[in-house]
Amino acid sequence: MSRVVKKRKTQQDSLYFDSYSDVTIHEEMIADHVRTNTYRLAILKNSDSIRGKVVLDVGAGTGVLSMFCVQAGAKKVYAVEACSIAEQAVKIVRQNNMEDKIEVIRGTVESVELPEMVEVIVSEWMGYALLHESMLNSVLYARDKWLKKPGGVILPNKAELFITPICEPVVEDRLHFWYTVKDKYGIDMSCMSDFARKCIKNSDISVSPVTAEDVLSHPARFAELDLYTTTVDQLRSVRGHFKCESFGSAAVNAFCVYFTVSFPCPDKPQPLVLSTSPFKPETHWKQAVLYLDEPADVVQDTLLTGEVNMFPSEESDRHVCIHLEYTIGKHKTCSKTFSIPDWTSETLS
Repeated sequence: MSRVVKKRKTQQDSLYFDSYSDVTIHEEMIADHVRTNTYRLAILKNSDSIRGKVVLDVGAGTGVLSMFCVQAGAKKVYAVEACSIAEQAVKIVRQNNMEDKIEVIRGTVESVELPEMVEVIVSEWMGYALLHESMLNSVLYARDKWLKKPGGVILPNKAELFITPICEPVVEDRLHFWYTVKDKYGIDMSCMSDFARKCIKNSDISVSPVTAEDVLSHPARFAELDLYTTTVDQLRSVRGHFKCESFGSAAVNAFCVYFTVSFPCPDKPQPLVLSTSPFKPETHWKQAVLYLDEPADVVQDTLLTGEVNMFPSEESDRHVCIHLEYTIGKHKTCSKTFSIPDWTSETLS
């Protein structure tokens, strides 16, 4: 790695961790009841695997997951956190009289040294569209270096990615707006529609809530990650094919990508699932919306097929790009590459 690239990566990491030093993002995550309560239930349901064991919490933040682990009977928890919120985690741990069980360690999991191997890894590592600014690489590093084998436990232990076509009415309303200006003010601004289309239907991944009413088919799973076996190299390209059929007549103007993560549930045959599906209660991850350049009409049972490839952007390993190749009915095959805008680009240029 060249000195310039290494310096840029160091700056990107610093900005990434600094973003977690503000209270707002932690407030948003703790207030996300679906997220926080699912983790709480998952940890408590796995108390047989945690009781009397040593746990590593990767990216511990305020330490809430570490404290759930103590409630589940953990003997010791190493709460590793790279940003300054670790100072607040120490205070929260002390306030809850758990300082004899939880050790907060300031640093990245790649740079710290633990005094012993661990038997359980817990982490809330997911980002937008699962992989944008996620900490999965760090979890896999911790798994390979610190988790006892065999028999080590990872919570959650599986992630799945889904895609479905949608009709997003807000976008069409925004484009149509420019045709309504003349009636309101006597000035024809309909020529703005093309400009608006280029601005709105660009190659940005829009992180926004999708309602169940906007979904036009059963979602299709296109990728699965097993956290016991997935490698960092495999995260360079997470890809898969999809096929689905439309529910009825509509205009497809976007695709929606969302994820689930699963926790083993010893007392039940099915795992406990944390889902960001449009059919489930909203989470702070919302959904990733990929706008098509042009809408395509579908009718009942119109076939939609394609391939999704998710990979890190060239500017930052933490930023995800999504390449979508798709065919809708008898329309020609199209492709488009999307990304979430890189908020570090101006700072680092």
